[in-house]
Amino acid sequence: MTTCRIHVTGASGAGTTTLGRAVATALAVPHHDTDDYLWQPTEPPYSEMRPAADRLRLMSEMFVPRATWVLSGSLQGWGDPLVPHFDLVVFLYTAKDLRLQRLRAREVLRYGPEATAPGGARHHDTEAFIAWALDYDDGHRASRTLEKHQAWLAALPCPVLRLDGASPLAELTSRVVCSVQLA
Repeated sequence: MTTCRIHVTGASGAGTTTLGRAVATALAVPHHDTDDYLWQPTEPPYSEMRPAADRLRLMSEMFVPRATWVLSGSLQGWGDPLVPHFDLVVFLYTAKDLRLQRLRAREVLRYGPEATAPGGARHHDTEAFIAWALDYDDGHRASRTLEKHQAWLAALPCPVLRLDGASPLAELTSRVVCSVQLA
């Protein structure tokens, strides 16, 4: 394996970060997540975006020039300069109901059950985030939609592996690793 640069993408809650970490571990390569570059470090987290030029500069400094890595998350709309570096893109599609379950669990884990419950300090923000994320499939309000994602995937110059995010993590990881080893 001389180069192995994999991008795992999908809707929020699809499991891209989880799969990205698992693939990176299986291949013994570094893992990076777009959220680490997209967002400024703030408290609470995920409240202030970095300018796109700064994101791309940081990514170029941290990992892009290296021969091996896994990048998870979405960079659609701002990360096109990274596309030529991809050897494989993994698109993880996960049904809306399962994504909703995962997103709610993640918000509770991140902020606590009291903060995300009705009347809690993060309830309004949590519900706004969930509404944005669930609009992915229908595409009425969200900046990232399934339709836009499909168009972006169709234009990629590298292979795209499409997987079902409801499958067990071990199976998903194995499919990606086998795809890399067969290439």
